Amino acid sequence: MIEFVLDSRSKVNTYMQLVQQVKQALRVGLLTPGDQLPKVRDVAQSLAINPNTVLKAYRELEIEGLVGGRPGVGTFVQRTLAGASLPNQAELRDDLVAWLHRAQAAGLTAEDVIALVETTLRATLTDDAPHKEHA
Repeated sequence: MIEFVLDSRSKVNTYMQLVQQVKQALRVGLLTPGDQLPKVRDVAQSLAINPNTVLKAYRELEIEGLVGGRPGVGTFVQRTLAGASLPNQAELRDDLVAWLHRAQAAGLTAEDVIALVETTLRATLTDDAPHKEHA
């Protein structure tokens, strides 16, 4: 089950933060087809937001064909965004967690880590080029 977290400092609309978090969960396999999203009322209460904001996010996901609502039952995942590399992601996530612990031990803040990852990502990866492993 996904747990939503809002960033009050973000310039991204609240409903869009929810949409992005569902998409991220779909991309990394935390949500799979058939999984139920949290009830609108529960999300609204836990985040102290208007239920219409949650409904707007769920409708956006439905328009994109990622989820579908079943009246009186809830909203369920219909398709995933996980690519063929999903089995490799668990190992990579473990490596990332270990790296994050080293970064924290080295004194990096969350903002430092985000800046480092974003700049490295832009400098290293492209969507259309094959990726080479660095030894």
